[in-house]
Amino acid sequence: MENTLDDDDLDLVAALQRAPRAPLSLLAQALGVSASTVGRRLARLESNRLLRVIGQVDLSVTGEGTPWHVWIAAPGRAVDVARRLVEMPEAAHVAVTAGQTDVYCVVQPARRADARDLLTRRIATLPGVRSTRTELVLRADTKSDSWRLPRLTEDQRRLLATYTAEERETDPGGTDRPARPTGDELRTLRLLAADGRTTAAQVSRELGIGQSTAYRVTQSLLQRGLVRPRVEIEPALLGYALEAVVALTVSPGGMREAARTLARHPSARYVSTNAGAFSVVHQGVFRDEEGLAEFLTGDLAELDGVISFDVSVVLQALRRHWLDREDGRLAAAPGPTDTGSGRHDDT
Repeated sequence: MENTLDDDDLDLVAALQRAPRAPLSLLAQALGVSASTVGRRLARLESNRLLRVIGQVDLSVTGEGTPWHVWIAAPGRAVDVARRLVEMPEAAHVAVTAGQTDVYCVVQPARRADARDLLTRRIATLPGVRSTRTELVLRADTKSDSWRLPRLTEDQRRLLATYTAEERETDPGGTDRPARPTGDELRTLRLLAADGRTTAAQVSRELGIGQSTAYRVTQSLLQRGLVRPRVEIEPALLGYALEAVVALTVSPGGMREAARTLARHPSARYVSTNAGAFSVVHQGVFRDEEGLAEFLTGDLAELDGVISFDVSVVLQALRRHWLDREDGRLAAAPGPTDTGSGRHDDT
């Protein structure tokens, strides 16, 4: 089957991005179709491995390590190196790129102490690697689960927001780290990580616990922000065929505002503030070369403090958020995620 989506598919993706766990009846109401039609379309997208709703697990659950951007020069060996990186459990994002380097990846060791061996030995000594450049992520200013396909009307967004409001963090202004889940919470978390649309009824059946308990545990995990549902689908399927990683050198006084401004840009899938010369990194998606040109010559030109930037154009994404990609499709669905394996809050 050709990897193409029609307008109704795109509307469904846009609705799921707004409310990944919304019941079929609410999605149908927002889109003006029947629940059975929504169910069939969603099932087709999932069975063809074009779309999956997963749960993004918070870093507080899975470890103390933080992400690193890694750019790799591997002349003539880019695909081989990228495939070896995909085999590493710490590799969250892997892509073959064109530009100053041949491979771009984001790695996230489970423990801070593991970073030295990962970066200086395991990656740097891969066959074909000539050199590497690394930058430690200090703060994620926006993550890819925040990017939205701009298709829905204000009324549609408002209707879907009535559902997502129930699952927002109850105290977003709090500074305390949420308590680490144990017992039923941890088992429920694994189910939600593998399938972000898992219902309380399904949790109840799978774990052999009461439905009221399953509902309470599920809502607690969602409201505390320990797991965030997100839609996984290749940007090219949504009409954004050009993807680029723009690494900016910004003066210290301009870093915060530059990162905040870029995080609000329509192209932004992931923007981070980093320790190093590439003090701000913007992963963006664009419909075509003209869109990227406007971003580089217009939007970046208006940012104060930008000294220089480097662009890596993505030629092939082999992995995003620990999910492997195969010619625009998601790899076969895994079982419930082992939340101790390093799969946590990233790009």
